[in-house]
Amino acid sequence: MKTRRYDLIVFDWDGTLFDSTSLIVQCIQAACRDLGMAVPSDTDAAYVIGLGLHDALKHAVPGLPPERYPDLGRRYRHHYFARQHELVLFPGTLDMLLALKERNHSLAVATGKGRRGLDEALSHAQLAGMFDATRTADETAGKPHPLMLQQLMAELGADAARTLMIGDTTHDLQLAVNAGTARVAVSYGAHDTQALHDHGPLFVAHSTRELHDWLLEQA
Repeated sequence: MKTRRYDLIVFDWDGTLFDSTSLIVQCIQAACRDLGMAVPSDTDAAYVIGLGLHDALKHAVPGLPPERYPDLGRRYRHHYFARQHELVLFPGTLDMLLALKERNHSLAVATGKGRRGLDEALSHAQLAGMFDATRTADETAGKPHPLMLQQLMAELGADAARTLMIGDTTHDLQLAVNAGTARVAVSYGAHDTQALHDHGPLFVAHSTRELHDWLLEQA
């Protein structure tokens, strides 16, 4: 077995492990329609994935008065929770996680989801207990503030130099930059591949299989 380069591997959830980008976009758009607001494009709605819900809605619907953010958030959650049973892990995700566990990496999740949403998603995907620690945007500072990643490193006793962050958005990669950790991107989620490259990832994976192979060789 190769010498391990990273003790801790932290994954984003939506668009990285969980094939949820399209549904999140549709639910943001549906919530805007419910409130009679201008409906963001697919690109604009996808851009905010990975941010905490408050920040995401502020960016996606810039004309909405702040006092109406809770209403929009409720409508988004209504649509999302009604359809989350449709979602699945990207193919090969479970095999990848099990292979990393076998190599004794600590595994964690850093997500813009809320705690309820992540716990329900982990249960639905039958991954409860797979991760050594998780952080959600309603528990700490949202991405790209480094606190989420710093808390995970502190909890699991990992140094920044031996921590790897993996995500599908520039928010994930900037989180890693701000926390001083290495970073890898996946191109099959929410953000444009060139934008990901601009944030200096060690690697950009175009499938879970590519990510799996890179991690076993390089992590």
